[in-house]
Amino acid sequence: MRQFLRLQSYGRYYPSRFIRGQDYRIISTIPHRRTLATAPSIPQNLTEKIVQRYAVGLAPGKQVRSGDYVSIQPHHCMTHDNSWPVATKFMAIGARNIYDNKQVVMTLDHDVQNKSEANLRKYRNIERFAGEQGVTFYPAGRGIGHQIIVEEGYAWPGTMTVASDSHSNMYGGVACLGTPVVRTDAAAIWATGQTWWQIPPVAKVELRGVLPRGVTGKDVIVALCGLFNNDEVLNHAIEFVGERSALESIPVDDRLAIANMTTEWGALSGLFAPDETLRRWLEEKAGRYGEDHPRINNKRIEALFGGDITNISADPAAEYAKHLTLDLATLSPYVAGPNSVKLATPLAELEKSRIRIHKAYLVSCTNSRASDIAAAAKVFRTSATPAVAEGVEFYIAPASTLEQAIAEKAGDWQVLLAAGAKPLPAGCGPCIGLGTGLLEDGEVGISATNRNFKGRMGSKDAFAYLASPEIVAASAISGYISGPGNYIPPSTPTQIIRSITDSASDAAAAAPVAADSSSSKTAILPNFQAKISGELVFCDTDNINTDGIYPGKYTYQDNLPRETMASVCMENYDPAFGALTKPGDILVTGYNFGCGSSREQAATAILAKGIPLVVAGTFGNIFSRNAVNNALLNVEVPKLVARLRETFAGGEGEGEGKKKVLTRRTGWWFEWDVERSLVTVTEGRVGEEGVRRWSQKVGELGVNVQEIIVRGGLEGWVKAKIGGGEEVAEK
Repeated sequence: MRQFLRLQSYGRYYPSRFIRGQDYRIISTIPHRRTLATAPSIPQNLTEKIVQRYAVGLAPGKQVRSGDYVSIQPHHCMTHDNSWPVATKFMAIGARNIYDNKQVVMTLDHDVQNKSEANLRKYRNIERFAGEQGVTFYPAGRGIGHQIIVEEGYAWPGTMTVASDSHSNMYGGVACLGTPVVRTDAAAIWATGQTWWQIPPVAKVELRGVLPRGVTGKDVIVALCGLFNNDEVLNHAIEFVGERSALESIPVDDRLAIANMTTEWGALSGLFAPDETLRRWLEEKAGRYGEDHPRINNKRIEALFGGDITNISADPAAEYAKHLTLDLATLSPYVAGPNSVKLATPLAELEKSRIRIHKAYLVSCTNSRASDIAAAAKVFRTSATPAVAEGVEFYIAPASTLEQAIAEKAGDWQVLLAAGAKPLPAGCGPCIGLGTGLLEDGEVGISATNRNFKGRMGSKDAFAYLASPEIVAASAISGYISGPGNYIPPSTPTQIIRSITDSASDAAAAAPVAADSSSSKTAILPNFQAKISGELVFCDTDNINTDGIYPGKYTYQDNLPRETMASVCMENYDPAFGALTKPGDILVTGYNFGCGSSREQAATAILAKGIPLVVAGTFGNIFSRNAVNNALLNVEVPKLVARLRETFAGGEGEGEGKKKVLTRRTGWWFEWDVERSLVTVTEGRVGEEGVRRWSQKVGELGVNVQEIIVRGGLEGWVKAKIGGGEEVAEK
C-alpha cells in the first residue's frame, strides 16, 4: 500500500508532475509535456501564462490565448464530501488506480455535523478509498477544504489548482489560478491526471488609492458585486492589478476573501499577482510550520521570489477583454442583501433603518481565519457592552483547526465565547445550509460568508445579509445591522469612483477576417468534423436555465430512451420547440445559457434532439463543461446574438397584442471552421443575392479536446486512455 498522508504527517514533497501513467493515444509530433511560459512570442496576461505552464499536448510554439480549448494537468485537484460520488464515477469508467496520488487531495468539510449512519458510512468510504490510493486525506473537523489547500501550500503562487467546488477561485488570493471543475472532470483527473479547460476572457480589475481605516477586503468584493451587478464579469477570469500602495493596503487574508467571492460576482477565477505582501505572508507561515513542511518552507519561498518573477506576472502589453477600475479610497463599509450579492448598500444607509437581526455568523472559508476572529474579538473588547445582544444567536466556526489554534493563542477565540458566541466545528455548516443554527422563517441573519441566496442558509422566507467580520460582530452586540464605528469618512465626501471599458480587441475580433496562413491552422483528427454547419434556430432569451432545457421531473428517471429525451428537450422553455426544430439545426440563444443546476441531461437532451452545436452570447460554466464532457460542442459569439436581435426585434402580430417569438427558424446559416478557428454567418439563405456574410475568429479547439468529442465525451476518452483504446491519428 502506498503511503497514506493524514493531517500534518508530512512526508517527502513530490511536485505534481508526470510521476507515472500513459501518454496520449494520439499519434502526432505534438509532445506530451508542459510548455513553460518563458519569453513568449506574444504578450500574455497572468491567467494565460499559468495555463501555458499546465497545458499539455500543445503544438510546438503554440502560445495559449483566451478562448482556446486546452488539455490541462493541474498541479492539484481537491475534492471534499463529493469525493465518494467522484470515486463511484471513477470506478464506473473502469479506473482502478489514481494516476498521480500526489496530485489529489481529499477533505471532509461540508456536512461534518451530520452524525447519521448514512453520512458516517460515506465518510468512512472516502477515508478508506483515500488510504487505498495513497491520497492525502484530511478528516472531518480538520477544516474547510479551500482553507486547507491554501494553508498547507497546495495552492502555490504561479500554479494551477482545481477543485470540485465553486469557491476554488479563492486560491487566487495567493497567486494560484484556482477554478472549479465538475465531478466528471475530477474523475478524469484522478484517472489520467488531466481534463480540459477553455481559457475564459480575462478582465483586469485595477484597484487605485488606499483602503481607508475601517474598510476591509470583504467591503471591496461586496461593493464590486453591487456596483458592477449586470454580469459584467460573468464567466471571466479576473486579474486584480494596481499601484503598489493600493495592493499593499489589502492583506493576503483579505485577498483570499476577495478571490473567494469572485465566484458570487460570476467569475471563474480571481487572481492577485505575487508581491512582497504575499512573500511576507508565506514567510510567516514557514516560520510557524518549520522547515520540515513539505510545501511552505523558506527554500521554496526563496526559489519563488529569488528567480525571474516575470514568469508569474502579466506582460506589460497583455490583452484583456475588459478593464474595470475602483478607487479604494472612495469606499466605505458595505453590506450585501437581503438575499442577493448584487444588492449592496453602504452600511451608513442601512444603519438608519435599524434592521433587527436574529442570528449572526462568523463562519466559512471566506472570513473565519484567525485574522477575522481577531477583528471580531477586537469589536467585543472595545465595546461598552461586550456581549451578544438578547434575542441574538452568534455562531462561530474556524476555517480550520490551525486557524483556531492561532486565535486561541491570541485569546481571541475565548473573547467571543465569553461574550456568548456558540462554537461550531471547523467546516462549512450554516454557510451551505447544513447543521446547527440555520435561519428560520421570517428571521434576519447577518453573515461573513460568501453567499446569501434565498434559502441558502435555511428558510426561503428568511432574510440574509453579508458583511465583514467587524460588522457581523457589531451587529451581534447591538441586535441590529450596525458597524463598530471604526470607519473614518473623508473630510470631503465623495462618490465612489469606478469605471469599465471593453477592450478594443473585441471589436477587432468581430471584424472581417482574412484567410489564415497554413501555419496558423489547427490540426484535425480524422474522425472529427472539421466544419460544423447548419441553419440557426434562435431562442431569444437570456438566462435559460437547465430546468428550461431539461425539466427537473425527468432528471432522476434513469435510462429514459433517447427519443423521449429529445421530445422533452426545451419543453419548459417553449413547448413548440420540438416541432420547430430538426436534426442538424444549430441552436443559438442569448446570454448565460444553461445556468442553474448541474444536471448533465441538459446537454445530452440537446444531442438527443440531433443538434450538434449550441451558440450563445455566453454560457453558464457548468453547462459548458457538461456539454463538452458529453460531446456537445458550444461556442460563444456575442455579435451573432446582437445581429439576430437587431434583425428580428419585436414579436409577431400587431400593436399591443404582439407576442414574443420564443423559438424562431431564422433562415440564417452558421459554419464553424475548426481548422481555421473561424465562424462564418450568412444572414439569409446560402446562395441568395444581397445576403450579408461575416466572419470572426474564435478560440482554438485543439486535438486533445477534439478527441474527447470523437470518443463520445470525457468518460469515453478516459476509458480509451486507461484501457488501451484504438489510437487516433491526426490528419
